[in-house]
Amino acid sequence: MASFSFGAGNAQKLARIPLYGLGRLVTLVTPRTGRWVFGCGAGIADGALALWREAEKRGIDAVWLTTTPHERADAEGAGIPTLPKMSWRGFWATARARVAVVTHGFGDVNPYAVTGAFVAQLWHGIPLKRIGLDAPELVRSAFLPNSALVRRLIGWMYARSAQRIGVLPAASHLVRGRLESAFGIDHRRIAVTGEPRVDVLASETPDGARRVVAGLIPEAGAERTLLLYAPTWRDGDADPGIPSAEEWRAIIEVLARRDAVLVIRSHRLGEGDYTPPVDTDRVVLLGADLLPDVTPAIPAFAALITDYSSLVYDAALAGVPSLFLAPDLEDYSGRRGFYGSYSDIAGEEPATTWRALLPEIDRFLGQDEERERRAGAARALSARVHTFRDGRNTRRVLDEILQRIGEIRS
Repeated sequence: MASFSFGAGNAQKLARIPLYGLGRLVTLVTPRTGRWVFGCGAGIADGALALWREAEKRGIDAVWLTTTPHERADAEGAGIPTLPKMSWRGFWATARARVAVVTHGFGDVNPYAVTGAFVAQLWHGIPLKRIGLDAPELVRSAFLPNSALVRRLIGWMYARSAQRIGVLPAASHLVRGRLESAFGIDHRRIAVTGEPRVDVLASETPDGARRVVAGLIPEAGAERTLLLYAPTWRDGDADPGIPSAEEWRAIIEVLARRDAVLVIRSHRLGEGDYTPPVDTDRVVLLGADLLPDVTPAIPAFAALITDYSSLVYDAALAGVPSLFLAPDLEDYSGRRGFYGSYSDIAGEEPATTWRALLPEIDRFLGQDEERERRAGAARALSARVHTFRDGRNTRRVLDEILQRIGEIRS
């Protein structure tokens, strides 16, 4: 399973400062008249894919910059032209691009040639945990980790690079404030249009989503209730919510009694072994290798189990309730922090162990009134953070980009 940490990533950025400088010299003298470039840290997926499809409908010339052969194959399967991101051709395409579309960071395209492009930073979820400049984790570095000077330098680099963003879509004015703070950019660059990445939830049905999941993991079955466990990323550390052998047995017992399946979606950059100590078809993995973007599959699940993942907001938009497992809440609150109060989302006393969570799961699976109570909480949460639920976010974002670069297309 892949892992990544801010410490290692920031050390690499510091080492590559000369390359960024050389790239800037090229972009200073290169006219940006070329096709748009797209990239996504999660592969051929997320809001970038939604915006690609809308741009293609409108005749916009674009190319997707890929990192791996697997990404290239996925793009080719979808009829999307590609270039290798870190090749000379990828550099040149980025250096000439009028618009660069990213979902995670400038490294989604060729990072040495971004300056001067109009950057549409779509991001990849409504933040619950603090991100960007609001998160102390951002400035950690494996190089001189105790140096305050290095941390200040990294913070300055992030703040300066964020000024390249031309537009950043937000799901609502509440979310707009979080993004403004996290990226350190003027509120005028943040457009309340809704997120392209969740448009699919306006049209995807539970039956359709379930067919997608069942096609990837046959254990899901046609009649079994599906629960999705999706812990958040912990900066390269292992997930503290991995069940013990005793907890695995208790989980499987509840799942078998309620004829349910626990589908585990570990973060693509995380670490952890989710193999139960006994053979069972009640626990299955749905990793990014099988499904790069889990968003379209959300309606297939009866509930989401998570800790601090932004998926809680996507699930709420789809009417899928959430249960919470926060095994390291005190430590995570101090190290990362949240927007607002975590209890506003998870309740006053979220479970900290699987043993404590299992009675909640059992009640949810066995009681109609408990399912409706949690579904009502999901609807209320969605109303707080989503201004739009009409499936037209992508159109609004593309219109916003075209307006800001001075182009009008029908």
